[in-house]
Amino acid sequence: MDFNLPALKLFIRELKMASPPAPSISSAGSTPSVMALGNLHFQRAWLQGVLVPGCEHEGNLLLDDGSGVIELYFSKESQTHQWKAGMYVLIVGAYTVKDGTSVLKVHKIVDLSSSPDREAMWNMEVIEAHDLFYAASIG
Repeated sequence: MDFNLPALKLFIRELKMASPPAPSISSAGSTPSVMALGNLHFQRAWLQGVLVPGCEHEGNLLLDDGSGVIELYFSKESQTHQWKAGMYVLIVGAYTVKDGTSVLKVHKIVDLSSSPDREAMWNMEVIEAHDLFYAASIG
């Protein structure tokens, strides 16, 4: 994992537009888990939203941020807490597409359910991050 690459604050609909970067001389040694969204390369995405039930028999959860839904894959480290549908969470994880399905491998998850104004603050943070990325890309 290249921690020099940012964990982008994104909405799920934007995350699903990401794809592996086009091969080039500068990215010849890059890790296959690197994704690109325009000119931005990243390995981790930072999302926030509500946990919703997935396939009950598999015990998986989905994240819904109002712009889309993504399947979550919990690592053993992130299973130390009892995550339940209805919780509002912050998640940082690696984005992959497996058999045509978008999946976020959870590296870090934090329960923000008791935080007031959490959703409004998140929307402002994502919009501010987009403004900074846009300014950097044209500057």
